[in-house]
Amino acid sequence: METAVVAVYIAGMLAFGVWGRIRAKNQEDFLVAGRRLGPLVFMGTMAAVVLGGASTVGGVGLGYVHGLSGMWLVVCIGLGIIILSLAFAPTIQRLGIYTVSQMLELRYGAGSRTVSGIIMTAYGLMISTTSTVAYGAIFHSLLGIDRVPAVLIGGAVVMIYSMLGGMWSITMTDFVQFLIQTVGIFLILLPIVLQDAGGFSNIRDVVGPEAFDPVAIGPNMIITYVLIYTIGLLIGQDIWQRVFTARSPETARWGGFAAGVYCVFYGAAGALVGVGARVLVPGIEDSDQVFTAVTEHALTPLFAGLVLSAALSAVMSTSSGALLAASTVLRQDVVEPALTKRTAASTGLGGALRGSLVRETGDEVRDSRIYLVSLGVVSIILACVMTSVVDALTIAYNILVAGLFIPIVGGLVWKRGTIVGVLAGMIAGTGAAVIFMIVNGLMANTPIYFGLGASLVAYVVGSLISRPTPERIMTAWQERIRRGVKASPRS
Repeated sequence: METAVVAVYIAGMLAFGVWGRIRAKNQEDFLVAGRRLGPLVFMGTMAAVVLGGASTVGGVGLGYVHGLSGMWLVVCIGLGIIILSLAFAPTIQRLGIYTVSQMLELRYGAGSRTVSGIIMTAYGLMISTTSTVAYGAIFHSLLGIDRVPAVLIGGAVVMIYSMLGGMWSITMTDFVQFLIQTVGIFLILLPIVLQDAGGFSNIRDVVGPEAFDPVAIGPNMIITYVLIYTIGLLIGQDIWQRVFTARSPETARWGGFAAGVYCVFYGAAGALVGVGARVLVPGIEDSDQVFTAVTEHALTPLFAGLVLSAALSAVMSTSSGALLAASTVLRQDVVEPALTKRTAASTGLGGALRGSLVRETGDEVRDSRIYLVSLGVVSIILACVMTSVVDALTIAYNILVAGLFIPIVGGLVWKRGTIVGVLAGMIAGTGAAVIFMIVNGLMANTPIYFGLGASLVAYVVGSLISRPTPERIMTAWQERIRRGVKASPRS
């Protein structure tokens, strides 16, 4: 029964992929769903894209180990969405662009796009990989097959429906997945697990009072989650690309705010499921296996199938969004600018023509599909050798936050920031984070502390010792923020 329910779910996702292929008639449809999403759909898809493997499978595992305080990873993700929506989303939506790196180029001028694009591609790839690891674990438990074949099955499904319709397919599948995970986690798994575990009083007697201490995980870990996930959500390409789909600044603001609040409740629910699992399925050493273990223990086959579909919903929505984000950045900000610059140089054509050279030679949607499939294959390969969803997510956010947070937010709030400061901040922050991850380990605080510190110092010093951003660039930037754009850019 479990397998049948999940099979129906997967068939439905593929059907939405076919529907999205019909809707995706041009690049704007494929990459940002035509910038036409209303508040309800926008809220559901924004929540779905951030609540992935680490939030669902990893969140329950953290609750199993740390009690209610295991919610902080997901709560910090929700806080990031709330801050982004209230403070920056309307401005981002007005820019009418496709990638974070394009924002940097608009604000600072040419020079930062390739470096930031490489960092953002690596981030998106790691986010997709975390989700691939997670649904590999679900398929492994559900079908009783080895982890590698399980990863291949799940990865192929996500890659196919994402490739068919791009953001339109992902939007519709994400909204359905949002509904499924709401029912599966809040209305089925949480109440049944708590009831079977004997309620809060019995759980407290068995596990101890620290099970419901909201800060038992420790202040250092909470601060680390804030620095990595709350800050990371402010600048992630997969998140910004969802903001670009909103039909208005107000949709981006209030739809995103509602999604952030939902994430906070989702984090608490997952942690409570993990606490109840300590009573029902004690002694599990691998925390990533807790979700499937407690689901199969506490639920009937029909309900277990629905809840596993909910987990797959959360995981696949994040994976597909991150995969589209990474492929968009790789194409728009890394490969095509290099190719157009080389072609322009060899033909003697000026800068006015450089942005359109590649696009005039082929079909935009077809090319986007090729990039998406290529990165999908890489993500699957990485998932086969990486086993921890939280470790993979930590790598992604350490690189993203250390390398790009200061230059991006600096561009939004500090007029004196320059392209020299941006490049110095990105290189210093990323380099420091990687070094300290190697020296002190992935879960240490030092990678994010020293990465952010190095990026801030390099950005400020580099900006102050270099010439201010040219007035024509600043004037165009301010005008774009004030009025927005009616049509999407070609670059």
